[in-house]
Amino acid sequence: MSEYKILTAESVTEGHPDKLCDIIADSVLDACLETDPASRVACEVLATAGKVIVAGEITTEEMPDIPYIVSRTIKHIGYDGLEYEIECLIHDQSGDIAQAVDRQDSGIYIDSEDGQLVDESCSLGAGDQGIMYGYATTETKEMLPMPVVLAHRMTRLLTAARRLGTIPGLMPDGKAQASVEYVDGAPRRVASIVVSAQHTEDTDIDALRTGIMEQVILPSLGKLPFDKDAVYINPSGRFVFGGFEADTGLTGRKLMVDTYGGIIPHGGGALSGKDATKVDRSGAYMARYIAKNIVGARLAEECTVSLAYAIGKAEPVAVNVDTHDTGIYQDEIIKEAVTSIFDLTPSGIIRALGLTKPIFAPTACYGHFTDDTFPWEQINRAHELRIVCNAIESEKTHDQR
Repeated sequence: MSEYKILTAESVTEGHPDKLCDIIADSVLDACLETDPASRVACEVLATAGKVIVAGEITTEEMPDIPYIVSRTIKHIGYDGLEYEIECLIHDQSGDIAQAVDRQDSGIYIDSEDGQLVDESCSLGAGDQGIMYGYATTETKEMLPMPVVLAHRMTRLLTAARRLGTIPGLMPDGKAQASVEYVDGAPRRVASIVVSAQHTEDTDIDALRTGIMEQVILPSLGKLPFDKDAVYINPSGRFVFGGFEADTGLTGRKLMVDTYGGIIPHGGGALSGKDATKVDRSGAYMARYIAKNIVGARLAEECTVSLAYAIGKAEPVAVNVDTHDTGIYQDEIIKEAVTSIFDLTPSGIIRALGLTKPIFAPTACYGHFTDDTFPWEQINRAHELRIVCNAIESEKTHDQR
């Protein structure tokens, strides 16, 4: 009997109030890293009608102009003419956390020219405890679940249509949701689509729906079959009042949009606004990097990697690899290869992925794993993984004789 299921994922545009906050937080982080690659940043943003609050712990050589970053970001996203007050509630990182992260035996320093960690012996402690998950699948060229890919495609196209003016009346706030029907583990058809787009007062709703269908939904789905009766465009009707004037936005409130749509587990830690000593972020990137290289090496068709850390400790307290019964080697063999190839300490992750550079604002919208130019999206350790897995299996086979 065939296995049948429907998986769903959503995405939001850059004008969604929660995403606006994520973008501001990561823009603050990038501004700190531009002048001080060793900056410690934990930046939270709350945006509501008439007020934007930026709070958190930042230790850096030169504090950026946060009000300017806030106003520049809001204007760039498309909210012109709004009146709001900006309040900054920033203080230094806790000394207790700092002493746990900056271990006395670390010997860490930053190269002033390229901002990279250069001391191979350094061993920063993790900035917090927690568990992070990474995932990859052969299901799409992005190595992400199909619903995740479709949802992000639609919000990207929705924003492009607004910026280019090809769908008149669009405003910055918007969401998209894709439900995909799977049979025996493979996507077969699109079960439903939901798109909600903010628009101006005088927008013709029928024309808006036609434009979204033709310029957003159909290009996103490509040749995938779908039922037109299960496509819902602005199902609530009017959507004029939007953005952070209508709904309060907050950093870290779109965790599933940022990652894998809830299709795999999530440890609960947000990504945006945090420098790479926070393993919520760097550990999630490394777990995805490892999973993608395992699948890219054709060691499995699907893979989930989990990493768990204790605050102040450099090495993870747990590493797991699950190939969901698709691996060509036992999961324990792949795990052994992973731990021998990848440096999973915070310092090792930062070095491998270049996470002292100001590269984070572009990650804040449309998913952290959808752009193949990001360092953690590179498949550059696949050959090494295949060689080491083969060597480990050969050694185990020899020992059993």
